[in-house]
Amino acid sequence: MNSAQDPDVILFHGIFTTLDKRNPTAHAVAIKEGRFTHVGSEKEILSLAGAGTKVIDLMGKRVLPGLIDNHLHIIRGGLHFNMELRWDGVRSLTDALSMLKYQVQITPPPQWVRIVGGFTEHQFVEKRLPTIDELNAIAPDTPVFILHLYDRALLNRAALKVVGYNKDTPEPPGGQIIRDSAGNPTGLLLAKPNATILYATLAQGPKLPFEYQLNSTRHFMRELNRLGVTGAIDAGGGFQNYPEDYQVIQQLEAEKQLTIRIAYNLFTQKPGQEKQDYLNWTATSTYKQGTDYFRHNGAGEMLVFSAADFEDFRQPRPDLAPDMEHDLEEVVRILAQNRWPWRLHATYDETISRALDVFERVHQDIPLTGLNWFFDHAETISEASIDRVAALGGGIAVQHRMAWQGEYFVERYGAGVAQATPPIKRMLDRGVKVSAGTDATRVASYNPWVSLTWLITGKTVGGMQLYPRHNCLDRETALRMWTENVTWFSNEEGKKGRIEVGQLADLVVPDRDFFACAESDIADTTALLTMVGGKVVYAAGIFSAFDQGMPPPAMPDWSPVKIFGGYAAWGTQRPAVKNSLSQLQPCSSHQCGVHAHHHATAWSKALPITDLRSFWGALGCSCWAV
Repeated sequence: MNSAQDPDVILFHGIFTTLDKRNPTAHAVAIKEGRFTHVGSEKEILSLAGAGTKVIDLMGKRVLPGLIDNHLHIIRGGLHFNMELRWDGVRSLTDALSMLKYQVQITPPPQWVRIVGGFTEHQFVEKRLPTIDELNAIAPDTPVFILHLYDRALLNRAALKVVGYNKDTPEPPGGQIIRDSAGNPTGLLLAKPNATILYATLAQGPKLPFEYQLNSTRHFMRELNRLGVTGAIDAGGGFQNYPEDYQVIQQLEAEKQLTIRIAYNLFTQKPGQEKQDYLNWTATSTYKQGTDYFRHNGAGEMLVFSAADFEDFRQPRPDLAPDMEHDLEEVVRILAQNRWPWRLHATYDETISRALDVFERVHQDIPLTGLNWFFDHAETISEASIDRVAALGGGIAVQHRMAWQGEYFVERYGAGVAQATPPIKRMLDRGVKVSAGTDATRVASYNPWVSLTWLITGKTVGGMQLYPRHNCLDRETALRMWTENVTWFSNEEGKKGRIEVGQLADLVVPDRDFFACAESDIADTTALLTMVGGKVVYAAGIFSAFDQGMPPPAMPDWSPVKIFGGYAAWGTQRPAVKNSLSQLQPCSSHQCGVHAHHHATAWSKALPITDLRSFWGALGCSCWAV
């Protein structure tokens, strides 16, 4: 064989789930110039190896197509990742507060300690959020900001001071500042139901300089690669201006440092100026402009602010403004005329049905056929609306927000309503284009395996059984929702999403067999090997020798990423970090010598173990605070 035709890489001795219905299982693949050139048997593929071919023995491991998140705020999230302490996957509030205490100690002024989404109180064994008193005790001088879902933010006394909230601060529209009897803010901010007050407050915090943002984005991509993610559709976001806030990701793409393939949608930023935004953008940007690593994907998820129905399930469903249809139609006509697809945030069927009225009216004048437009979220979409979406050739991108907010939904609407929220099986049965994602990072976690667990088991991260088994998905269908199904939403069908000849060579070797492990083990999955375009972007364990994707150390020096890593604080398992953190935990994992109780007993008791007004409170132990 001519050396110019030799594969760059051969992977063999694996169990490849290809998702190619003509060739569902293989045992080896060959890769050349970033694409699969052969998918088949070991004997066939190994015979293709040349002198320069890298050959990797997968040691019998399962191999899956790389995971693609249909709704991830990766560009915005990357700018801030190194500044954020992540409580994603932390199962004890005691541990979470211990992490906070350590981070406070190493964070210099005027920086804040920020915990920005990705967790819910229901994931904690204590089933509660921290109190403001706890935050003030841990951080008397360092500002602490904690965002919990879309519903609230907790600020300590130091944070209130730096943002300037006091008894004279007016109530924000669509939100509430909780006050004490004297009218002073307590530190609790509520979305009622608009989250603007939460995000506007967060936006007052210090930002990383450009060089650090480059580093931060690389670490966020590295964390996603660690979990097997190889692609994402970025949904824009509030306070994410185009083109200013896209300079970091554009530079990384230009320097060939992207390890996640990104298709990005443009999100309008100012109420009342949405039409002008899209007139400007359609005149200066071209749909699909870019490369296989960074490409334009149309508009949204915010098209007009009057159509935004924030899904704070602790609050009643918001009623949209009567002029919503007029605002939305102006923008949709611009997009349809320019053949730009769009995505629209829509939680409730009341929003979806009104938006469909607009889409159908525009379709009469400007056919939407061939435009891959879609709704995001669609938790309460009706069967009638599903059929209307199908008739117009649209799609529905679902995310695992109910895994984080299901308990609140059931509390307000009842368990019966929650059984098909969103009704994924009905969508699939009606032939609608459907895919899955996370909506990370400010609400749900970015961990794809948590989403897959939710699709398969129907459970929240707090363990509540939301869906009956007949409304859950089998593992292969769930996997397709995270791979090939997503490609329609970025208009890349046939290019990626399967392990198939001619497709982009993106894959993951999980640390456990996705099709054989217990359902309860799926959420804890990580990657042993992740490849994007045939290049190793993450490797660990038995494949660690192949790792080529390690970015420089996290910047700044006090970054939480340097200590805690990411999901479930995996970085604390490193020996040097264990030694450092152990100084904060003088009590053993079973019994506390200071407060004379067992942790397990404290977690399971309904009544206080110690004085309710003390720092450690009614549930659990926070002995590290002494």
